[in-house]
Amino acid sequence: MLIQFNFKNYKSFRDEVSLDLSATKITEHESHVVEIANDKLLKVAAIYGANASGKSNVYDAFDYMTYYVAESFNFGGEEDSRRKKENEYVKVVPFLFDEKSRKEETTFEVFYVDNAENSGRTYQYGFALKEDEVVEEWLYSKAKTARNNYRTIFYRKKGEELEMNGFSKNHVENIKVSLNKETLIVSLGSRLKIPKLKKIRDWFLNNEILDFGDPAENFFRSRVLPEDFVDSKEVQLNVVKYFASFDEAIKGFNVEKLQQEEEKDTGKRYKIDALHQMTNSQKMAAIPLKSESSGTLKMFALYPSLKDVLDNGGTLFIDELNARLHPLLVRNIVLTFLSPEINTQNAQLIFTTHDIWQFSNELLRRDEIWLVNKNRDGVSELYSLVDFKDEEGNKVRRDEALSKKYLTGNYGAIPALKPMKMLTGRAVDGK
Repeated sequence: MLIQFNFKNYKSFRDEVSLDLSATKITEHESHVVEIANDKLLKVAAIYGANASGKSNVYDAFDYMTYYVAESFNFGGEEDSRRKKENEYVKVVPFLFDEKSRKEETTFEVFYVDNAENSGRTYQYGFALKEDEVVEEWLYSKAKTARNNYRTIFYRKKGEELEMNGFSKNHVENIKVSLNKETLIVSLGSRLKIPKLKKIRDWFLNNEILDFGDPAENFFRSRVLPEDFVDSKEVQLNVVKYFASFDEAIKGFNVEKLQQEEEKDTGKRYKIDALHQMTNSQKMAAIPLKSESSGTLKMFALYPSLKDVLDNGGTLFIDELNARLHPLLVRNIVLTFLSPEINTQNAQLIFTTHDIWQFSNELLRRDEIWLVNKNRDGVSELYSLVDFKDEEGNKVRRDEALSKKYLTGNYGAIPALKPMKMLTGRAVDGK
């Protein structure tokens, strides 16, 4: 489980921020809290903020960290110039509206308990990038019984001797010989099949990261089939049951393999129809899946990731979860992660949203609600509702009408609106 995600100097976030999934000592919804490795953790975090506030950049930061861990073994050396030319290499973007920050390093760090190990061991892993160079990287761990005593697995800093503990001499030499300035030790070590480094990379790959604010990703995701969907009637039936949790119209699927010439024309291997019950008949009507509503297609796109993280205990990070979904359907997804009976592997859901229906103390704890506000300098700030204080130093009470007070600006992180007089087609008062 993810305990904490920290980052600094990334896009609209100039200063260090922390998305902390440690449960605070508040008493509402105590069933939401999971005790693991001597930590009390939360399974859900909802992130709110105005348009252009930077809330999607929290998602982007986690996505970029995962991308760099997964891919950086390819960076550097003779192939790197080709990769950069073909836009396969994505350069980190610091806070650009400050002369000092745009020249400084960007840092990413996670604290987590690896559910797959089932040992209660906690890991602290992070790195710092400056332009296209790794200037620092670190990995520490502590046993469940070690309280706060972290042990150094490796530490790397530009200009200093590499420290690696508990590795064979051969592994250390291979790392030193093969390491490029753009490459992470965790990424390279996984490529070299070093077990203790591979399992760090695998933790990132076990998570799912979805951007439903991106039309291209929406299109792609809606055409990704669940594992074994083509050949397994059991999988198809499970998808039907999944759809029935919000709409019982789809009764089954027809899957048809396209002929080779059709594959060349369409770029697809299968034609998939959703089956609907005809009125006053036992017959089924076949409708191309792609012709279903955008909400149904989004739920189809969500299924593989939801199934995977719930089965394996990963973290699902979604930008714009509420896009094209009814608020009650969004709430049902949140409740799925909060349910101990369904979410037996302690999977986590972190999502950005504008859906005010979920901004409720009937659904979420105050430490499960996060807000992003952009100040006058264009700097985004991230804070939880439980930590927020008004100008008089008062904290948010558990019995407040949260959504109402949020919309009236009590907690910040809302747009500052002005009348759209410019739409009249003429200047108004010279402004």
